[in-house]
Amino acid sequence: MSVLCLIANPSEPALTPDLIAKVQSQVGGEINWLAQTIACEINSPRSSYPLNIAKEMIAEYPIDVVLLPKENRRKKLLLADMDSTMIEQECIDELADVLGIKEKISDITTQAMNGELDFTQALSTRVMLLKGLDLSQIKQVRRENITLSPGGRVLVKTMKEYGAYCELVSGGFSIFADFFAKRIGFDNATANLLEFDENKQLTGKVIPPIVDAKTKTDRLKTLIEELGISPLSTIAVGDGANDLPMLKQAAMGVALHAKPSVSAAAPFSLKHADLSALLYMQGFNEEEFIR
Repeated sequence: MSVLCLIANPSEPALTPDLIAKVQSQVGGEINWLAQTIACEINSPRSSYPLNIAKEMIAEYPIDVVLLPKENRRKKLLLADMDSTMIEQECIDELADVLGIKEKISDITTQAMNGELDFTQALSTRVMLLKGLDLSQIKQVRRENITLSPGGRVLVKTMKEYGAYCELVSGGFSIFADFFAKRIGFDNATANLLEFDENKQLTGKVIPPIVDAKTKTDRLKTLIEELGISPLSTIAVGDGANDLPMLKQAAMGVALHAKPSVSAAAPFSLKHADLSALLYMQGFNEEEFIR
């Protein structure tokens, strides 16, 4: 049994009863609104290809559509990437801007997130370019340049309210991850440690071990064991090539506003919705959200 879920961004609520009725007339099934104008599911569609039909019908609208199994929808473990996922920026690019080399570092970041460069090598190269940056400057960037992605807090708060464990796992830096994990409400954060000298300036090195794609999948496996849950009770979200193995291993792996190559390879992909869409995918309705 499956469920077809159509989700719009709350900032651009494009779902209408007429549109849902048209989709339902082609795919069959029962309509259940999760949030008026934002999210609706069609339970047990009878068509052989409901996802393809729905995607074709809503192609001109800013609406995402996913086809999910009805069983085990609500998850007990959330693993989330940080940069360009739980926050709207790439922290390393914002640090580079302080030194006037944002474009140079951003190009490397883009290639790494597209999977065109080895992640660890690209990270080491970029961090070396930040050598000499002062701790106070990093904290200023953290305070003034970084914004939380819409829907992130309600996603974490709601999942935790219903018994889930939530962890931020980032190939970025702990000085950002620890800070924003607390602000958002995560239980824990795993990220890379930057090395500082005695003057509290970056040495240009990352303290091993490097948090990479394997670290993310290993963390998923470890938490499944520690929490004593089924692998079917896991959900992960990210946007980069280093997130793909984690997304493929989770029961519900979601590429959010991701690079094209990542969107194409991920189990699920959202181009329009915000992070609250992960709750609708789990079958939560708006009245159950914890804000």
